[in-house]
Parts: sequence; structure tokens; C-alpha cells
Amino acid sequence: MKPAFNPEPPFAHGQTPRTAVLLCNLGTPDAPTVPAVRRYLAEFLGDHRVVEIPRLVWMAILHGIILRVRPAKSAAKYATIWTAEGSPLKVWTDKQAQALQNVFSANGEAVSVRYAMRYGNPSIASQLDALKAEGFTRILVVPAYPQYSGTTTASVFDAVYHWGLRSRVLPEFRFINHYHDHPAYIQALAERVRTHWATHGQPERLVMSFHGVPERTLHLGDPYHCECYKTARLLGEALGLSKTQYMVTFQSRFGKAKWLEPYTEPTLIALAQQGVKRVDLICPGFTSDCLETLEEISQEAQEAYLHAGGEVFHYIPCLNDSATWVQGLYELSKTHMGGWPMQAPDAQPLATSRREALTLGAKN
Repeated sequence: MKPAFNPEPPFAHGQTPRTAVLLCNLGTPDAPTVPAVRRYLAEFLGDHRVVEIPRLVWMAILHGIILRVRPAKSAAKYATIWTAEGSPLKVWTDKQAQALQNVFSANGEAVSVRYAMRYGNPSIASQLDALKAEGFTRILVVPAYPQYSGTTTASVFDAVYHWGLRSRVLPEFRFINHYHDHPAYIQALAERVRTHWATHGQPERLVMSFHGVPERTLHLGDPYHCECYKTARLLGEALGLSKTQYMVTFQSRFGKAKWLEPYTEPTLIALAQQGVKRVDLICPGFTSDCLETLEEISQEAQEAYLHAGGEVFHYIPCLNDSATWVQGLYELSKTHMGGWPMQAPDAQPLATSRREALTLGAKN
């Protein structure tokens, strides 16, 4: 069955093109409660990009086991990081979008910046609906994932394509696939680390922990693993570190399948047992602090390292809304919007009805 098209606003001939940036992050529950987490996990883990298991088998496992057990555990974890403003990931993504908007405005460019979540609210579809209703004709989609993966970046694109199935008149889209090696991104990461070291001194080892994915994705051609290592190499070079002074690990393993190695927490435990007294850890693949950085790393991983004999553990925060990173987002966006109009829209379109359009065409 073909999807039914949504009702379209009247087409306006001569309408001035309008440009927008849609910053897309992974998502978050609406609240640190069991029902909210269950809804979020059902959407997140129900995405075939995230879990590549035959759908009928996986749906039985997801709804029969996981969604009965995991929401309560996850809600308790979310409660430890929740702020008065809400979910840290949503708060930081919102602040990034606002800060990026301010840069465009300060440069006299009529570009509107919004943010959306792949899972949860505000959804990608709802933001695209709003942008289209406001007359935006060109939209740059910027995933909050520096390293490309089919499990994350491609899923954002899927959501945009799915929205397009319901629309007769589509905006012009452009997508940023990755920016794992972009100089502005590497510079922002390096500045984050240097700022931390200026206050706390340098550790014996810098651990760069990236979100894990099943090892199978690497063998199927996903470039994520390679892009993580390139980011790490470039960051190490920017900081002037030798290859023995930093290391790459992968966190957030889920299920029994083999994921990308080495795993973060076991690596930290091994470092402590080897006599490494101080470790600093940064998560370059996360541009906003979230459950995986604030709870899994700053709480659980730190406890594991210290319990194993380590003495000092520092978590270096994500880029969040740092000025260097916001400027980097601006440079990325400008590069990918090359040739798109950024002037203020006209107050009135040249033609606002079919009759006016026909009249205008006859005169021309």
C-alpha cells in the first residue's frame, strides 16, 4: 500500500527560498520513569538499523523479555543524571542549536536552526513538518555523530526519507555523512582536553572511548571502526601525544554478540592492575553529554577503575556548547550549504494562488 500524502499548504509561485539546518541527535526518554523509558526503548531498539536480527525473532525478544526488564534498570540510571532542565542530551543539543543560530544571525545570514531526535521528542518528522509549514525549501540535515555508522547516521537519513514518503512537494535536502576528520572538530576536541589539562595536569594515559557496535558491522563494510581510529590518531597528533600515551576503546556493549574491541571498562580495570595510577577519559564520538557518558563512564567506569587499584580518574566532558565546537558546526554547515540562498525571505510571495500563477505565466 502506498503512503497517503499529507495535505500540502498552497504552493506559492515566486516564493523566496528559505534555508534551515536540522541538527539530529540520537534521542532520550521524556522523563526518567519506567513508562517513558519503555516507550523510548521500544522505538530505539525497534529500529532495524540498530539491531540487525531477523525482525520477527527480535520483536519477540524485545517485547517478550527486554521491554519487561530493562526499562526499570534504565530509568534508575537516567534518574542519576537528570537535571532540572531535563535530559542532559536534550539540553545540550538544544543549546548547540541555539548557539549555532546565534552565529548565523551574527553573520547576517537568514538560516534557521532547529534540533530533532531520532527517537523521542521532538521527532525528526515533527520538525520537518514545522519547517515545511513555515516555508523552508532547503534543509541541511546534520547528524550529531562525527563518525558514520549505519546504526546511527543512516537511521537519521531513513527518518527523513520516511517523512518524504508522506509529502508531495519535498524541500531540497542535503546530508552531512561524517566529519570525523574535519579540522574544526579535531580542534574543538583538542581544546577541550588542553583546557582540562591546564587545570588538572596531564595523566599517565588518555583513553578515548567510542560507542560500541557489533563487530559484524565492520565485516559488512561499515566504516565506523576506521573513522573512530582516525579521529583518535588526529586528536593524539593535535595533542602531541605518542601512540603509547593514548588508546582507543569501545563502550556500551549490549547482548551476547561480539562487539568492537577493546571494551572500555575491562581496559580500565587492566590499566589499574598494571599500575597506571591516573587515567583521563574522553568520549569523542559523543558531541553532547548523555547517559552513556555521565552514568556509564563518569560513574560506572570510574568506580571500576578505582576499585581495581587506580587512584585518579578524570572524565573530560563532551563538546556540548563550547564556543569552538559551535564555530566548527557553523563551518561544517556553511561548507555543505554552498550555493544555497541565505538572504532574508521576501515579505510576500510573487503569486499566492493558482489564478495568480496562471496570470503571471501569461504575462511572461
